[in-house]
Amino acid sequence: MAIRLEKGQRINLEKSNGSKLENICVGVNWGAIKKKNWLGFTTTEAVDLDASCAQFDANGNVIDKVWFRHLKSNDGAIKHSGDDLTGDTDGDDGLDNEVITVNLNQLNPKTEKIAFVLNSFRGHDFKTIPFASIRIYEGTPTKVKEIFATYDIANDPTFAGNVSMVMGVFYKRNGEWKFNAIGEPTKDRDFESTLQTVKQRYL
Repeated sequence: MAIRLEKGQRINLEKSNGSKLENICVGVNWGAIKKKNWLGFTTTEAVDLDASCAQFDANGNVIDKVWFRHLKSNDGAIKHSGDDLTGDTDGDDGLDNEVITVNLNQLNPKTEKIAFVLNSFRGHDFKTIPFASIRIYEGTPTKVKEIFATYDIANDPTFAGNVSMVMGVFYKRNGEWKFNAIGEPTKDRDFESTLQTVKQRYL
């Protein structure tokens, strides 16, 4: 059963049978914003959320970054499904709009932490974005095998007034990977500034 993540919660990355997880997906789902104009007609406003991540070494130095301008890490272990510029336009289809896949066995051996962040590219306030949520699971961008954790952005009032957040950090301890669910909004406006906040506060 999936864990509904609480801020600051830490989870072990194990399958239900106790074996270690090798392939992890971090998926983000959201919708376009529906508005009524002065004539009473409903219009659709595209929402561009960007899921991104960065690999860090033991000293907190960035090894590599995966985002919409660099969809695959140099070691081949992390892949981004591609940039979704609109969100779901006809309600929640149950699928993630952007997925970052991590093969833990292929990571650059210097990688000790992987931080995941989310930015609202056009500056849409998180509180206005329909059914925005995050989930961590085993599988692929098109097939979910087992969900490990979910995080509900849309119904968390602390995100109001913000356009960036730190989703969480995968970290290696005693040779095993774990996940720290941070789930904190930041006052940053873009990916690079959010990474600086990660380095200052969450590593």
